[in-house]
Amino acid sequence: MARVILKKDDYKKMLEHARELAPEEACGLIAGTEAREESGIVRTVRKVYLLTNTDHSEEHFSLDPKEQLAAVKDMRESGWKPLGNWHSHPASPSRSSEEDIRLAFDKNASYLILSLMDKDNPVLHSFHVEDGISTQEELEIEG
Repeated sequence: MARVILKKDDYKKMLEHARELAPEEACGLIAGTEAREESGIVRTVRKVYLLTNTDHSEEHFSLDPKEQLAAVKDMRESGWKPLGNWHSHPASPSRSSEEDIRLAFDKNASYLILSLMDKDNPVLHSFHVEDGISTQEELEIEG
């Protein structure tokens, strides 16, 4: 399982985007570097991509394919690897829903979920999903 490191500025960027789109779910990708340490895998997020939720839904999201392709191209040009995705839960806790688990196809990805349920106290967690089981990862917000 991974430890995910996110810059505070990137967290604020995600939060602002999610609040702007609420009550619809906001979504995007995360990219950066990955290193193996004695304690396990460390994923350092270098860039957060804010993508369009083409479903415009309060309960699920689909990434805009053209924006997703442009983000992956930018990742490659920057020498980063895709680390996973993020999305908001405007009215529910920061945990993987049944749909989130069902749609988590990449066991090597981190899935960040930002809950806006408590407007004054947003909660961001990272999850590893494998074989239908969601496990919370360690998440550090730096800066």
